[in-house]
Amino acid sequence: MGGSDLFTGTLDILILRAVAPGPLHGYAIGQWLRRRSEQVLAVEEGALYPALHRLERRGLVTSAWGRTETGRRARFYGLTAAGRLALREETARWKSFSAAVHTLLDSSEV
Repeated sequence: MGGSDLFTGTLDILILRAVAPGPLHGYAIGQWLRRRSEQVLAVEEGALYPALHRLERRGLVTSAWGRTETGRRARFYGLTAAGRLALREETARWKSFSAAVHTLLDSSEV
């Protein structure tokens, strides 16, 4: 599933979840999403970086320049207090939504 296959808003909540434990640079966020989804979600840079900038404009993440583990200069993104609250709220909303969809798909009426 590519980035364009993600439902609206899903990428944002996944990014917030990725940076919840601590700041990550963009490439590491993409790797985290791929690894944690068992290679199902491969988010293209063309979707990831605009989402990161959108989250930063909304005050849900902050960014700062730093060095990667290989010494490369990169922008690291971290969760703000508003981002932590949004993550909690969106996670609850997503769980409710996905449970409803699961119930509908699992219905014996076909």
